[in-house]
Amino acid sequence: MEIRGERECRDCGHRWSYFETGEIECPDCGSLRSVGTGSRARHTDGHEDLELTDLVAQVDERPLSALADEIGERCRSYLATRGFIRGGQLRALDDAYLVAAELREAADLYSRLRDPTDPEELYVVSLLRAADTGERPATDEVPRRLREARGLAAAAAVSEYRSEIRTLYDDVEPETVTVLSTLRDRAKRVEALDGDVDPAHADGLVAAARELGRALITDDESAVAAARERLAETDE
Repeated sequence: MEIRGERECRDCGHRWSYFETGEIECPDCGSLRSVGTGSRARHTDGHEDLELTDLVAQVDERPLSALADEIGERCRSYLATRGFIRGGQLRALDDAYLVAAELREAADLYSRLRDPTDPEELYVVSLLRAADTGERPATDEVPRRLREARGLAAAAAVSEYRSEIRTLYDDVEPETVTVLSTLRDRAKRVEALDGDVDPAHADGLVAAARELGRALITDDESAVAAARERLAETDE
C-alpha cells in the first residue's frame, strides 16, 4: 500500500509524519480532521505494540491453558498490523515480530498438549514475558514437543520478510536473487515439515533473512555473503 507520508491538521495547520507516528489525530490540538500531504511511498508496518502485560500478571493466578487462546489471539491481531516497510524503506526483521510469531504457535501447541510438563509451561511463560524484552529463550531451551512452534514461526516470518523485499526492490543483484530463492525454498521445506526441525536450523533461517535485510538496508555486500553462509549452515 502506498500512502502519503505527511499529514496536515485542517483545524490548526500542524504537520506531522504519519510514517513515524501512524496517527491521523493531530498531536497538537487532538483534531481528527487531517489530510495526507507530500509524496506517496510504500508503507506496510503498523505502530501497534504487542500488549500482554495483563496476561503476564495472570500467569501466577490462572492455569496457562486457560490463557492460551487469548495469548494466541493477541499475537495474531498484532501480527496482522505488522509489516517491514516504513515510508518506502525496508526495516529489519525484528525481535518483537519473532516473539509474537513463536508465541502464537507455542500457545496453540500448548493448549493441545496432553499432560504438559513444567519445562513446557515454563517455556511458553518465558515467551510471554519476552514480549517486553524481545529476548526469546535459547534454542537448547526449546522443549521437544514445542519445537514446531519455533520452526513454523521462523518459516512464516522469513516468508513474509522475503515477500516484502521482493515487493519493494524491483532490481537486485543476481546473488541477492539467489539468496531470496533459497530462503523461499527453505521456508517452504520447514512448513512442509510442520515446523518440526532443529530449533538451531529455524534460527539459522531467520539469521540468513536478517543478514540479507542488512545488506539491502545498509548496502553492505558482505552481508549477502553472510546470508549465504547462514543458509549453507541450515542445509540438511
